[in-house]
Amino acid sequence: MTVIVRELRPDVRADLEDFVRVRDRALPFMLYSPDSVAYDIAHMHPEARYRPLVAEADGEVIGTAQVGLVYDSPEPGQGYVNVYVHPEHTRRGAGAALVRAAEEHLAAQGARKLYAWVLDEPDNRAFAERHGYRASRSAHFMRLDLANGTLPPLQEPPPGVELRSGADFAADPRPVFELDAQTLADEPSDVDYEFTDYEAWLRETWNQPLMSHELTTVALVDGHPAAFSLARTDGRARYGTAMTGTARAHRGKGLAKLAKNDSLHRARAAGFTEAFTGNDTGNGPMIAINKWFGYEICATEVRYVRELG
Repeated sequence: MTVIVRELRPDVRADLEDFVRVRDRALPFMLYSPDSVAYDIAHMHPEARYRPLVAEADGEVIGTAQVGLVYDSPEPGQGYVNVYVHPEHTRRGAGAALVRAAEEHLAAQGARKLYAWVLDEPDNRAFAERHGYRASRSAHFMRLDLANGTLPPLQEPPPGVELRSGADFAADPRPVFELDAQTLADEPSDVDYEFTDYEAWLRETWNQPLMSHELTTVALVDGHPAAFSLARTDGRARYGTAMTGTARAHRGKGLAKLAKNDSLHRARAAGFTEAFTGNDTGNGPMIAINKWFGYEICATEVRYVRELG
């Protein structure tokens, strides 16, 4: 049995489907589709030096890696290596081969610090540590049963507040970008971002195939966006929250709950049966909000970091 690592071929449909198949088995809490994977490759910022990899054993794709530079951080030389192997094909060398290829690529691009998300399980953490990575912060995946769960009832917005769908901003989504940029800046993270490139946001977030403008909800206060919940769907029955947040001037008023509840109700009415979201384990307020909706923690990831050189 020989394991080989190669670049994902975005023009080969079977490659895209294999990439999604492995990711779905290894990490069923995140949404992907063949079209979204191909779109990301075609539209990723050139400074990201993005390079998706696959590991093959006897002609079968058994592992994947997403590899690139954090181009939108003020600190240069940061990269990411997210490796996932099909759970039925671990301990065959695919993970190690993917890590080697990813690190070689990033080192050649000038990366000096690498970040990797690793499922909080003994074997996965031991694998990361054997390769020189040390644990940093962690994050929860959370799941909500939309088909059988009970959502909080819909509430009438308070005076001066209006709920709109993301589709209402199709002609000019810049107000949503500005809200997303402000909330992302306040997210707990061990990587700082300069979220200022509107055109990159359009390509990588707003126009990404998984994004659902119809299920995204924006709360307006006196006509100005104040809170939002960005929705994604995978073309099947799964719905995911890409970001929920409130502008600093309007926090503490329940607007994020209002927006997310509206989005969740519309997702259930549209036939989606599972909802997923993720939160840094230090983000207690948002975890509490998601538990209020009925989300339960279904897995935890730990972010590992390695200094090169």
